[in-house]
Amino acid sequence: MGGSEQKFVNEAFDTNWIAPLGPHVDGFEADIQTYLGNDCEVAVLSSGTAAIHLALQLLGVSKDDEVLCQSFTFSASANPILYQGAIPVFVDSEPDTWNMSPDLLERAIKDRIAKHKKPKAIVAVHLYGMPYNAQAINTIANKYEIPVVEDSAEALGSTYFGQACGTLADLGILSFNGNKIITTSGGGALITHDKALKNKAVFLSTQARDNAPHYEHSSVGFNYRMSNVLAGIGRGQMEVLDARVAARRRHFNFYKDQLAVYPEISFLEEPTGSFSNRWLTCITTDSYRKREAIRLTLLEDDIESRPLWKPMHMQPLFKDCLHFTDGTSEALFEKGLCLPSGSNLSQDDLDRIIYQLSKTPSL
Repeated sequence: MGGSEQKFVNEAFDTNWIAPLGPHVDGFEADIQTYLGNDCEVAVLSSGTAAIHLALQLLGVSKDDEVLCQSFTFSASANPILYQGAIPVFVDSEPDTWNMSPDLLERAIKDRIAKHKKPKAIVAVHLYGMPYNAQAINTIANKYEIPVVEDSAEALGSTYFGQACGTLADLGILSFNGNKIITTSGGGALITHDKALKNKAVFLSTQARDNAPHYEHSSVGFNYRMSNVLAGIGRGQMEVLDARVAARRRHFNFYKDQLAVYPEISFLEEPTGSFSNRWLTCITTDSYRKREAIRLTLLEDDIESRPLWKPMHMQPLFKDCLHFTDGTSEALFEKGLCLPSGSNLSQDDLDRIIYQLSKTPSL
């Protein structure tokens, strides 16, 4: 916690605004909108997953539609496609950003159009806070008239050529889950440049209740709206967001400096125009054996690290799904590791991590 969250939560209790509406909900949306800029509209929701689900709803994705999705990501990027009865088609990453490859994206689109299965949407992800190649992705999406859902769950505070991640596509989403750079315990947001779409998202997220003196429903809705209490936590967290980004970037630079003596360890650099919040500091090694040696050596001192995301096309849930891949994400999963990256890591913590890592056999 940053320090002032309790003030906003107490205010919610004192004014008896507990439900999924109220002044903090409106205020949190306004805070995010001001931070992101670019004339965006924001609807705060119960999770980032809910935001992706509503985005697909707003784009008209339905049963048996195909949706192109980045393979190298967390399952929450892909699961909402299944909620809609649609079919995910996975696209591999490019080495420069670890995010969706524009070349493979266009190859996938051409293949599906040739087979009379034009994709209904694209889900692209700013993985680990690193912006994807939005210029290339948007150019391809516009060429084939396919809307993009910008999964910025890990990228609040990141920018692409000066523009905030979350505002680069037709619809964007944020996550405020407990592991994100700021948190409301659980929560998320949908971002759009269209006020009417924001209003429709709010309508759908509050059980799609029609305007009537009684409970009237003409379409399926969801219980996806954020509560006034959690929005109060979010308002307090927004006050420390820039400090959190600065802390994560300091951690990244410390790791990069301290580990420069190991040629078998490398880091993902920021491409021109990209500014990453460095949500997680990730390394790649020269082999699976080396990655596991580092992970297990850290674990001996109760220091948790974790392999990079296992690609969706390798997951049992999606094993039968079509994918356009070239081995990039599989190699990253095999050789990559996430290091401890929390904003509140002390210098003693960081020094301990480096010391323990230095004990890795064969490093």
